[in-house]
Amino acid sequence: MSVERIVWIVAVLVCAGLAALCFAIGYSGYGWTVIAIGLAAAVNLLPERSPDAEAAGTSGSGEPLGE
Repeated sequence: MSVERIVWIVAVLVCAGLAALCFAIGYSGYGWTVIAIGLAAAVNLLPERSPDAEAAGTSGSGEPLGE
């Protein structure tokens, strides 16, 4: 696992903890904002798809895409 991936996982976990803390102390607006930031960070954890694989109808790992 790369250092970059570990850093993104830590960022998502920190956001989850901060969101829980915000909800616990009554700052629900900030809680939802931190959840949105965590989801934006989580996008970086999705597997990459190469343009060639997309044109061939497969995922980046060579598996067929779901229809």
